[in-house]
Amino acid sequence: MLDVTLIRTHPDQVRAALRKRAADPDIPAFLTLDTAFREARTTVERLRADRRRISTEIAALRREGTAAGEDRAAVLPPTEELHATAKALADELAQAEARLVELGVRHQEFLDALPNLPDDDVVAGGKECNQVVRTVGVPPVLGFPGRDHVRLAQELGLVDHQRGTALGGRGYWVYRGEGAALEWALLNHFLDAHRKAGYEFVLPPHLLTYEAGYTAGQFPKFAGEVFRTDDDHFLLPTAETALVNLHRGETLDERELPRRYVAYTPCYRKESGSHRTAERGTLRGHQFNKVELFQFARPQDSDAAHLELLARAEELVAGLGLHHRVTKLAAGDTSPAQAKTYDVEVWLPSLGAYTEVSSVSNARTYQARRGGIRYRPAGGGKAAYVHTLNASGLATSRLLPAILEQHQRADGTVLVPEVLRRWGLPELLRPA
Repeated sequence: MLDVTLIRTHPDQVRAALRKRAADPDIPAFLTLDTAFREARTTVERLRADRRRISTEIAALRREGTAAGEDRAAVLPPTEELHATAKALADELAQAEARLVELGVRHQEFLDALPNLPDDDVVAGGKECNQVVRTVGVPPVLGFPGRDHVRLAQELGLVDHQRGTALGGRGYWVYRGEGAALEWALLNHFLDAHRKAGYEFVLPPHLLTYEAGYTAGQFPKFAGEVFRTDDDHFLLPTAETALVNLHRGETLDERELPRRYVAYTPCYRKESGSHRTAERGTLRGHQFNKVELFQFARPQDSDAAHLELLARAEELVAGLGLHHRVTKLAAGDTSPAQAKTYDVEVWLPSLGAYTEVSSVSNARTYQARRGGIRYRPAGGGKAAYVHTLNASGLATSRLLPAILEQHQRADGTVLVPEVLRRWGLPELLRPA
């Protein structure tokens, strides 16, 4: 959620930033609504104060009459006029409160729909305007006609798409044999690395409440894109949705920051791949595994935290011996809740293109405002909103295709990255 004070005081700055996302909400209309909302709130507060004052006066007159020994009939006449005023005030207050509620709903709906402001150094435009920050290494030259990851996974007996479809429908698959072992080795390798770096391991619920989706910035706009239950819970699309809610409604001690977490969960999404080459195999599905990193940081530390998260994701990809690059997303390609995002992308020879395996983002105070997550300065003073950051560390369903294609050999075998062999994998994956 954006700071409403910023919208009031710098409306042109807010509009210019949102236009980088190709978003142009009617800020002038909102400011008119905001003025009416604040005036209505002031009116309600005044009427409530008047009602309390009159109630106090009536009670005082009754006490005075009783103290003077007057009977109840003698006390009531002096209060009749005040009672009439109180009734009129009650009617006026009821109308004012109804108007305040109506304006408040419209006010909140407008704020809820606004995306985050992109950072100043994030360029305008969509995916076509994304900027390559660096490329690590060069695309591997195989020296022989390479197989694509779908064929390799089938020949090596790693992934069973036919039975996955039979079990869950299109967009699901089954890891089998060494494929399941490779998937589990990747997850263990990532979790081990992050725990050693000081991240607290979390296994959160997979079913979350609406409030969790709202805090993450996914609801209400994307509420239709998740799997919902009949009791208004939903399956998390990413562990970020759970982790950002760990401290919802809390005020943290500044000395406890940053709070750093790592979680493993499957991720569940309604959208899935098609038969297009760029989405075949395990590249896109309704369910996939991911290790997620999350930080709650002080505002002055969040830029450094962002780069640290990016470095962690890159280090893991490099450790798997994969050629990759880092891209800074343009405003229109950045998630609505985020202010800046870097993608780590691996090379897929069969596509002649890169595919994202880690998205590393800084939401600034956007999620913290929605979830009421603050910190109290160690030296005293007013509580302030934390900054929230997240990174895939990493998603496995796209790493498997990259490992298979980049490490394949002419005889159909695939070299297993050395860092994974301690989890019981062989040096070479061989055709089944």
